[in-house]
Amino acid sequence: MTLTTLLVGVVSLGVGTALGYYARQTLLRRRSGTLEARVQKKQEQAKEKAQKIIKKAKKKADKIKEKAKKEYRKKRDEISKADKLLLKREHKLDERFSRLEEKESQFKQKVRQLKQLENKLKKAQKDVNRKLQDVAGMSKEEAKRQLMDNLEQQHEQEILAKMRELEQQGWEKYEEKAKEMLATAIQKCSVDQAQEITTTTVSLPDDDIKGRIIGKEGRNINALEKETGVEVVVDDTPGVVVISGFDPIRRQVAKTALESLIEDGRIQPSRIEDEVKKAENEIDEQIKKAGQAAVYKVEIADLHPKLVKLLGRLHYRTSFGQNVLLHSIETAFLAQTLASEMGARPEVAKKAGLLHDIGKAVDHEVEGSHVNIGMRILNKFGIEQEVINAMRSHHEDYPAENVEATLVQAADAISGARPGARKENVEEHLERLEELENLACSFNGVRKAWALHAGREVRVFVKPDQIDDLTSEKIARSIADKMEKEMSYPGKIKINVIREKRVTEYAT
Repeated sequence: MTLTTLLVGVVSLGVGTALGYYARQTLLRRRSGTLEARVQKKQEQAKEKAQKIIKKAKKKADKIKEKAKKEYRKKRDEISKADKLLLKREHKLDERFSRLEEKESQFKQKVRQLKQLENKLKKAQKDVNRKLQDVAGMSKEEAKRQLMDNLEQQHEQEILAKMRELEQQGWEKYEEKAKEMLATAIQKCSVDQAQEITTTTVSLPDDDIKGRIIGKEGRNINALEKETGVEVVVDDTPGVVVISGFDPIRRQVAKTALESLIEDGRIQPSRIEDEVKKAENEIDEQIKKAGQAAVYKVEIADLHPKLVKLLGRLHYRTSFGQNVLLHSIETAFLAQTLASEMGARPEVAKKAGLLHDIGKAVDHEVEGSHVNIGMRILNKFGIEQEVINAMRSHHEDYPAENVEATLVQAADAISGARPGARKENVEEHLERLEELENLACSFNGVRKAWALHAGREVRVFVKPDQIDDLTSEKIARSIADKMEKEMSYPGKIKINVIREKRVTEYAT
């Protein structure tokens, strides 16, 4: 029973396997047929699409080819036209060249004829001169010399007068040009003209503090003088203490320290020492800033820092009441402008003008004139020799070796000669201006007078109902004469007398 069952199972398995294989093969053949059909269809579609693209490309290529042919024909026509024009121009040039050759030949022939005529004329002139010499009994040079001597004797006065006239005209033109250059330079340089003298006094809140400044047995004032190297004068002058010293830097240090002590209220030797050191550092920083500001203002960037600091020391130095640092800046600008007007070297003139008084920064510490001290300082810091040559001649201690030296000298004189720049402080300058106005107002018929341009011009307004035009001219001359007799002033003063009459009516 078991064997039978086993055989049946084996037979059933074989039959099932055969049926399954047959069914699978049948299914695969069907699927294969379907895929082949699809692939074939895709291939046909691709061929149709390719044929369409080829047709389209052929049409496009035909269009491009036709366009290229048209452009080719167009270019060929243009080239043909250009060739015809060139040929036509070539023919014209050939004709012109032929005419030029013909004219050249004619010209050469005329030149030969002219040379022949010239030779004949020279020969004839020599014959005439020889005959004249034979008749006159003297040579050509002798006749010429005798003629010139006769003319010179006859017209000697006229020649001398003409020479003097030409010389005078030349000097007038040179003077006019020089004035124009100086006026241009001064107008371009705008600085303060009236400088206040640097003060050496310290204002006090009350006179009771003078005793504290002196201290017990004078120990405070002695300590201040010892630390600063100046003399502090405490006298009966109300509200001030006078600081006296040869060195302007020391005076400024003492002034700053004393003001700080007065503000703090604690005045004693230890505090004095601390405040003096603090003031020295403060003044040193101010000196650096002053030098840097001056260099920045004149636009010179290649100076050594120590030289810039020396330049800053001039901020605390005055000459005849004029601040030396401001004077140096002004001189630099004036020298630069004059050099530009004359076609010289503006940079050399500007640097020499700025550094021309550098020796004054240490002339109280080093022996020698400020010019020689300045030369040594500039040589030490490697300043260009042309700049040193330009700065050392500003007081005529050395001969001017270049035109910039003369310009620096002129700029220095202009800066020092400005009205109100030197020898008077602001109050004195204002008093002189007021004196000018009062002098003009002292004449009859003058309504008011104004002093302008630092006293270089006075405008006088007269009463039109009392003074006519002719009398106005007389008043202007009289004012000028009185100023020349009674006043001292630099340069010239321009007097403008103005007579103005206004009539006003109202229509109602």
